[in-house]
Order: sequence, then structure tokens, then C-alpha cells
Amino acid sequence: MRRVSRNRFGWRGASLVAVTYVYFLIFAQFAFLRRLANLGDAGAHLKAVMAAMAAGGVLFSLLVPRLKLWPSAGFRLRVGLCTSAVAAFLSLFPLLFMAAVATAFFVGAGLGILTVTLVTHLRQWTGDRNPLLAVGVGTGIGYFICNLPPLFTASPQVQATTAGALCLFGAGITLLPSPAPLEACNPAPRRTVPFFLVLSGFTALVWLDSAAFFIIQNTPALKAGTWQGSIHLWTDGSLHLAAALAAAVFLTRRGLSPVLTAAFVALGTACLLLHNPASASLASVFYPIGVSLYSVALVAYPSLLAPAASAAERGRIAGWLYAIAGWIGSAMGIGMAQHLGRVPVSFVVAAGVVVLLPVIVVLLRRRPRELALTAVVLLVAGGVNHLLFASRPSPKLTAVERGRQVYISEGCINCHSQYVRPNTPDVLMWGPAEPVSMLSSEHPPLIGNRRQGPDLSQVGSRRSRLWLKAHFFNPAQVSGASIMPSYGFLFRDQRGNDLIAYLESLRGPGTAQHLAAERRWRPTPQASAQASAATGARLYRQDCATCHDANGRTRRIWHASFKKLPTNLATGPFHYLPPSDTPQMRATRLAQIVKFGIPGTAMAGHEYLSDKDIASITLWLSHINAAPIQNGKTPLHSGE
Repeated sequence: MRRVSRNRFGWRGASLVAVTYVYFLIFAQFAFLRRLANLGDAGAHLKAVMAAMAAGGVLFSLLVPRLKLWPSAGFRLRVGLCTSAVAAFLSLFPLLFMAAVATAFFVGAGLGILTVTLVTHLRQWTGDRNPLLAVGVGTGIGYFICNLPPLFTASPQVQATTAGALCLFGAGITLLPSPAPLEACNPAPRRTVPFFLVLSGFTALVWLDSAAFFIIQNTPALKAGTWQGSIHLWTDGSLHLAAALAAAVFLTRRGLSPVLTAAFVALGTACLLLHNPASASLASVFYPIGVSLYSVALVAYPSLLAPAASAAERGRIAGWLYAIAGWIGSAMGIGMAQHLGRVPVSFVVAAGVVVLLPVIVVLLRRRPRELALTAVVLLVAGGVNHLLFASRPSPKLTAVERGRQVYISEGCINCHSQYVRPNTPDVLMWGPAEPVSMLSSEHPPLIGNRRQGPDLSQVGSRRSRLWLKAHFFNPAQVSGASIMPSYGFLFRDQRGNDLIAYLESLRGPGTAQHLAAERRWRPTPQASAQASAATGARLYRQDCATCHDANGRTRRIWHASFKKLPTNLATGPFHYLPPSDTPQMRATRLAQIVKFGIPGTAMAGHEYLSDKDIASITLWLSHINAAPIQNGKTPLHSGE
């Protein structure tokens, strides 16, 4: 038997564990599903796609320990990491159904190769000095990275790219010089727990975890109270990290059973608290603790805790553990959540019996009275919990509520604020400022992370339903300066209309006062003096011609949707301006329309333009309206 190498470079093992968890959590469980939804494959095809991922994961988890083609553990690990990276990068391209199935299979296959190989030869990367601590650090950092607000709220493309890049980074780690492979067997613990009991316990924990995750992710009230908002995400990440480090310490000092017991207590409590949305914040404390506790043990068990005599035996343990507990347990948990929408109290009790069975056997032998008393207390506590937090049918969400959920899930807060800053130019552009008490009453508040696009807190008073829909399909076509990507895919199902319903509902207080302020507004004398008809012509073609030009693309596409077609400003007089107004009054009113639009119509304003730009567009419009038509053409058509 080879001598155990004194490898102190445990950072490699910690890094590889962290990379594996980030890939699985932020991409395989999250970004890939969001990407499929964006591509319109989240409906009837989703089950087939996810089944392909599970098939790849189960198949290669069981197959890898028996493969003789890749004798080097480092080479097998690089194959798993590179396969996972390729699958992540493939998701960036448009995926038809069969391509999505194939990509999902590669995701599962890559994870199967990666996880089983890593844990089978874990000591090769953690060394023999505090290997459990390296696993705890890697697990905690992996979960912490996944909860970083910039990554958690990023687009699925950014998340997929990050996960793929980290896999390539992990492959690079395996190329670094490393000590000789460690083949020493694990010492048998004082009280050996049969593998089938360990497998059953991990399966029950993964089942609870997956069910709770799905319920939170698909219940807006629970999601708002758990991992929406930077404060929740930073807190969750910190709890994950602290629990993972604690798991490493307790695994070293107390062994496997106490850690799995603590993980069940935390996860079971979280599942019961999720029966009542009002308890979501408390559940968000127990959930990450329970997940990180068992996750460290799940990585450490095959290579560091199981009494395995050889690498082949460790590989078989890892293969069965991840195939059954990891993939099948996860699928069963998600299926329960989909059908029941909750984790029944009876199932939590059953899972507890499975997880605690090794401890129960010991207590039956040594302390039967204490065990009986504990069982009575648990039954009473379960009955009280059922009375206090009995599940109630979830009320059917309105279109506005569903649209708010779409707004959050699509990351609109990354570019749009919903906060008018008082005593700033915001008030004139977007509307009156709302009291802070109104903002804090929202759950969660959607103030936004930064403002790369216009504020949307009162967009329902400024934009029509038709304008919003046209803008979602092709923002740059409707608003020439827009850098917003197309969200036309949302209209393949109900999400697009729900999002518009939510935006239409955003109407702040003081609308009448704001309209009065708009009527008082005028371009500054300096702006009017600096106005240029040439600049106005350029801005007109960029921001106005899509609707008002006779050859405008938007007008042609949405022709049937307009109740009244936009006025052709290039060939006709301004019928909506009172003829009795003086030229100065008409110019002022025209400038107000250009800046603020016409309420109650599809005519949108251009609040973000400067006074000089507004004055330039007004000058150009006055110029072409006054110019004579020659051979059916105006200066706009001739490009003058």
C-alpha cells in the first residue's frame, strides 16, 4: 500500500468541490431551466428534457467506476469538467427540442463523471491534512458564490457562461503538479453504519431539499421571503458557508450520524414552516443550514467516511449514492412539490425515521425510555404545527401578480428602477415621488439595482399597452437609442401579457398635479437658441419615424392594433394642435407632446431627451410642416 502523502495543498480539493457545486446549483438547477423557458421549451417538453438530464446523470454515475478506458483520475476529472463546460456553452445557442434533450443529457453525463470521480479520489486533491475541512470550505464557498446577488440575479446566459468558465478553471487545476495518488483506505468508524441506511438517509434529505427548493421557487409569496433581494441573498450565502464549516468540524469530531440528524432537523423544520407564507423568513434560516450540513457529508462520505478498502469500492459507493440519492431523490422531491405544492407532515416524519434510524437503533438498545419520551414530544409538536400552520389553498394569482413575478424572474430590476428620487429631475420625467412607507410596504420592494433604462414606477401613466408590447418585441425599433434586448419570447405563452398587465398597473399618486407640471414645462431659452434642425431630423428618424413616418416599420407591423393610426407628420398639418394658437404657443405645445407624449393614447413621450434635443425635434417638425409638398415629397423624404 502506498504511503499517505503529506499533501498540504487542500485548496485544490476545496476549489474543485466549489466549482462542482456552482455548476450544479447555478446552471443545472437554475440557469438551464430559465434558458429553456426563454426559448419556449418550458412547457410540455420540459419533463422530457429533465428526464434526459437525469438519465445522463444516473447512467454515468454508475458507469464511471467500471470504466477502464481512463485509468488516470485526473484525466477522468478533466473529461467531466470539460463535458459540463461544453454543455453550459451549448445552452447559449437557440435549442430546438432534440438539441435541448441532447444538451440536458450532456449536463447529466458531465455531472455524473465529475462528481463520482472527484469524490472517489478526493484525497488526491485535498491531501491528508484536514481533508474534511477542505470539503467544508469548498462546499460553503460554492453555495456562497451561487448566492452572490450579481450572479443570482444575472441572466441565464451570464450564469451559464460563468458556470462553464469555472469548469474550465477546474480542469486547469487538475493539470497542476500533484502528489502521487492516495490509495489508503479509510479507517472503519467505531460504529459502522450499513451503507443501505446511509443511502436511505441521504435520499430522504435530498428529497426534502428538492421539494422545498421547488416550492419556494414557484411560490411568489415564499420566494419573496427567502431569496429575493440582496439582504436575503447575502444572509443565505453566509448561513450556507457557516453551516458547511460547522459540518466539517462535527464530521471530524462526531461522525456522520449527528450531522445528518442536524441536517434533517433543519430541513424538516424549514419544510413545515413553508406551509405558511408568513413563516417564509424563518424557513429561510433553517433551509440553507440543513442543505449545507448534508451537502458536506454527501461529498465527504464515499472517500473520507465510508469504510472502503479500495478506490474501486469507493467509486461504487459514490456511483450508487449519487445515482439514487442525488438524481432519483431529487426527481422524487420535485415531483412531490409539483403535485402537492407542499411537503406533508407525515412525509417529514417518515423522512426523519429514515435519517435517524441508526441513532434510533442505538437508543433502543441503551435508552428506551428516553426514546419513547422523545417520540411523544415529536408527535405532539407535529400536531401543534399542523394546527397552527395547516396548509391552505393558494389563492389564484391575478395577471398583475403573475406579471410582477415575471418582472422579478427576468431580472428587470437590474436595469430599471422603481423609485422617483424626490426634489430631482426625476419628478418631472417620471412622476411624483412616492412616500418611503409605500415602498417599504411592497414585498419585496422593487427599487432596483441601478438605472440603465427609464424608471418604471409610474410607467402605466406614460406608456400604452400597445407601445409596451411593441417595445418588448423590438426595443431599438420603437425607441432608437434603446439597448434593451428583445423579450418577444415571453409572448409565446401568457408571461408577456402578464408582464404588460403589471406595468400598466404602475400608476403613482398625483397624476393630475404631474400633468399640470407638464403643461407648465418649456424648453429653456438657451436650449431653444441652440436648437438645430439637422439634429432634429436625425432624432426624428431615430425616435419618431418608426410610428409617424409613412414608411415606418412599427406602424406597418402594428397597423391592425392601432385604434387610430399615428398622424403622418411629414405630409400633413398638426390637426391635434388648436388652429387658434399663435406660432409660439403651437411650438411650445408641440415640444410638450414630444417630451411627455399624449396621455390616454399610444403616443409616448421622450422624457430622457435634453431640452436642446426636444427643441431641435420641434424645430424640425415645424420646418417640414411649413414646407410645401413637391411631387408628393417633403424635406423628410428627400433627406434634406
